[in-house]
Amino acid sequence: METWFYEVVSIDGDYANLKRTDVESDDLKLVARALLPAEITEGSKLKYEWMQYSLAQEA
Repeated sequence: METWFYEVVSIDGDYANLKRTDVESDDLKLVARALLPAEITEGSKLKYEWMQYSLAQEA
């Protein structure tokens, strides 16, 4: 299973715009906040693995 990393670019009501950080891309992914950790804020780093988002551990 692949692991992908994202940054929360913006939060708009029940949705958040995520930008992939492990590959070069300007595309944003719109994700329902119900699928994301409750404690996210703009700028939060996320890890997507096994069809689940979690806060990424800072290195």
